[in-house]
Amino acid sequence: MTTTASAARTIPQTVEHLRAVFDAGTTRPLIWRRRQLEGLRRLLTEQRPALAEAIDADLRRGRFEAALFDLVPTVAEVDHALKHLRGWMRPQRVPTPLLAEPGRSWVQREPLGVVLVISPWNYPVHLALAPMVAALAAGDCVVLKPSELAPTVSAVLARLLPEYVEGTAVVVGAADETMQLIDQGLDHVFFTGSPAVGRIIMRAASEHLTPVTLELGGKSPAVVSRSANLRVAAKRIAFGKVTNSGQTCIAPDYVLVERSVRDEFLRHLDEVVEQLTGGAPLPIVSERHADRLSKLVASAGGERMRGGPADRNALTMPFTVIADPLEDADVMAEEIFGPVLPVVTVDGLDDAIARIRSGGRPLAAYLFTRDGREQRRFLDRVSAGGVTINHTMLHLQVPGLPFGGVGTSGTGNYHGRWGFETFSHAKAVLRQGTRFDLPLLYPPYVGRRRRVLERML
Repeated sequence: MTTTASAARTIPQTVEHLRAVFDAGTTRPLIWRRRQLEGLRRLLTEQRPALAEAIDADLRRGRFEAALFDLVPTVAEVDHALKHLRGWMRPQRVPTPLLAEPGRSWVQREPLGVVLVISPWNYPVHLALAPMVAALAAGDCVVLKPSELAPTVSAVLARLLPEYVEGTAVVVGAADETMQLIDQGLDHVFFTGSPAVGRIIMRAASEHLTPVTLELGGKSPAVVSRSANLRVAAKRIAFGKVTNSGQTCIAPDYVLVERSVRDEFLRHLDEVVEQLTGGAPLPIVSERHADRLSKLVASAGGERMRGGPADRNALTMPFTVIADPLEDADVMAEEIFGPVLPVVTVDGLDDAIARIRSGGRPLAAYLFTRDGREQRRFLDRVSAGGVTINHTMLHLQVPGLPFGGVGTSGTGNYHGRWGFETFSHAKAVLRQGTRFDLPLLYPPYVGRRRRVLERML
């Protein structure tokens, strides 16, 4: 049974029901897990028009792009889980040391219980259902709290999910409902959103010692070396910033380009932005975000190469490029999360690395170079949640790679087996027989017994 809770007073009853489902052992068998994943896949395919229309209504992203960036990746996540789930559930043998012989040791992954997924507005289907794929594969019951900033998608998920997936609940609402859910002392909280809200979630969860996965963000840099193919670099960086109007946690936040190729890169960037956008402004989610982005541009300093402030009435903003903004400008301190791209001149790769390392560790980092030594140096010295070399954001599409942050950009990860393990407990098991009982283990540790043990240790 899937429950939709629309009022805070129903939350305790919703969680109690899901706990009863879990405690009955309903979710543990492989067949149940597969059935829920197959139901989720049917939801994504059979209801693709309704979901794409809802995404377009909330974000004005267009139905094709809604399907391309929200629905298709989620189906791929489901398919990967269905293909590998039996193997993920299989106990993992580990060696048994001599002192524990005769015995057999293994790791057995078991579901956590009832988990909470708090999803954001920017990819309102993918970032709601991809963590749910991992949790259902792990055998958990799931409470989904979609973003109130994507109300159409939230309503559609609340209406459709009960028809396709069991063992889940959708709770619509805002901060009060989120806090009341956390107060139920659930078995895991998975949050995707801003670092500021992530701190609030973590503090609230700590009151119940509830483990937390935080998928946050930060300022993800793109470094352009003098050895890069500059036109390709400009096009792929612009692609990362045009996609969803730059409202993506792993969008390239700013560019660090070597001085000797700076002007040529900016020329290419201007050309490819025009090609990708047709000169049209890009949609912004709300007036508050439009005002925030306009303030970032107004206070940036530097040289504005193209674009300008957001239109808060139309909720749009042109792709804006700012060359060499002030180092202490807000646009270089805050995650931009919009179609504004600062381009900063650096003296070389080591200068770029030093600038990246002086700030928080980003969720993603991008390097454009054809020099293998530069690639190795970058990978060795830059700590980030993920790295893509010579493109942007595509590492998110590889199901075998973990997705998650490090430091202030998040804690924990998911996708593929990594998500299955996030929503599972790795239970250590040692099984011994009783035919043989090794006397060396038992006190008193004196005489020959002690000498044998000392040689073994």
